[in-house]
Amino acid sequence: MSSNPVAATVASLMPRAKEELAELVAFKSVADFEQFPRGESEGAANWVADALRAEGFQDVALLDTPDGTQSVYGCLPGPAGSRTVLLYAHYDVQPPLDEAAWVSPPFELTERDGRWYGRGAADCKGGVIMHLLALRALKANGGVPVTVKVIAEGSEEQGTGGLERYAEEHPDLLAADAIVIGDSGNFRVGLPTATATLRGMTMVRIQMDTLQGNLHSGQFGGAAPDALAALIRVLDSLRGEDGSTTVDGLTGDTVWEGLQYDEEQFRADAKVLDGVGLIGSGTVADRIWARPAVTVLGIDCPPVVGATPSVQASARALVSLRVPPGVDASEASELLRAHVERHTPWGARVVVEQVGHGQPFSADTGSPAYTAMARAMAEAYPGQEMQLAGQGGSIPLCNTLGTLYPKAEVLLIGLSEPEAQIHAPNESVSPQELERLSVAEALFLQMYAAG
Repeated sequence: MSSNPVAATVASLMPRAKEELAELVAFKSVADFEQFPRGESEGAANWVADALRAEGFQDVALLDTPDGTQSVYGCLPGPAGSRTVLLYAHYDVQPPLDEAAWVSPPFELTERDGRWYGRGAADCKGGVIMHLLALRALKANGGVPVTVKVIAEGSEEQGTGGLERYAEEHPDLLAADAIVIGDSGNFRVGLPTATATLRGMTMVRIQMDTLQGNLHSGQFGGAAPDALAALIRVLDSLRGEDGSTTVDGLTGDTVWEGLQYDEEQFRADAKVLDGVGLIGSGTVADRIWARPAVTVLGIDCPPVVGATPSVQASARALVSLRVPPGVDASEASELLRAHVERHTPWGARVVVEQVGHGQPFSADTGSPAYTAMARAMAEAYPGQEMQLAGQGGSIPLCNTLGTLYPKAEVLLIGLSEPEAQIHAPNESVSPQELERLSVAEALFLQMYAAG
């Protein structure tokens, strides 16, 4: 770590940061109120709002967004005439999935093997703490040299677009000269990385119906059309023999020109079982950053335990399609819908309902803000230079902000490096990454102000 006084301040604040992250992780703030109480998300939102007020933020508000969730906003005025920087994170999290697969409770921050485990520790409650650490370090070393706006979203993981719609309806609220999205991650621990591109996404629910009710598989099986079999046929049509995504009309041969991802390293990061091959063609970077990727997220059908010998009358699936930069997510969604309808067998009745949507994003990596971030990261990570990478995930708000504020410079950094295992059981954050990225963000704000 650098000998810069900002770095020393952040180091001294790390015990407090751990306590605060533990408080924030304890909220089961999954923005799916059929699964988790709304009060858990409201509790997390209020925690963030109280933290901003304690740091002197003005106009702190819980914004009721059109999707029924709350985003937290606050503004910390800087010196007269200073630039404005928007800092983004989200306090909502993915469900814990199989709680039995967690070594320690998902909503209880637990230190193990030098990492802090808990749902949201990296994605993205750790991002909230990162912003707070950077600002506290600046306040202790001459003050915050820019006007800072903070927005903490409450439904990013659901893809329901509440904050995007709110921002479009209140276009002055989040206006800034630079926007730091604290929701991506380093290519690997210790290698400072800014994310240059994001895939967009569309999510659809496929409902398949063939019969008025289930039938005895011995009496009717072999002639009665099986809805689950029809659904399986459709889902299989979305992939080629090598596992490549094959949505009719959707291009799948784009090449990634930047930082490459070693195949053996990817296998280790993804924890691919021995003997199991990777899917798709091209380099790993092509596949995860530059090409579309379809994933079946869930299927509603009878579980194995308790199943009866029946022909299924209905079945449904939730399907995600990641969309690379250069492809319009709305057009990709329409191609996916048309593909599903075209490949549905036996005249089965199929309904395709879109339940999530976000456009891909490409950053201007030659901007002054990127130059400042590169200098800041080189100081926070001695001996390393900032890398530019893609990210296969989606942050729909990026495209909305880029459209609303075309002159704003958008940077993506964060804590979700491969070891973090975001969205999976045993998500964790590296405290060293939290410390170094907080230093980098603080130095960036100093250098951007001076630029």
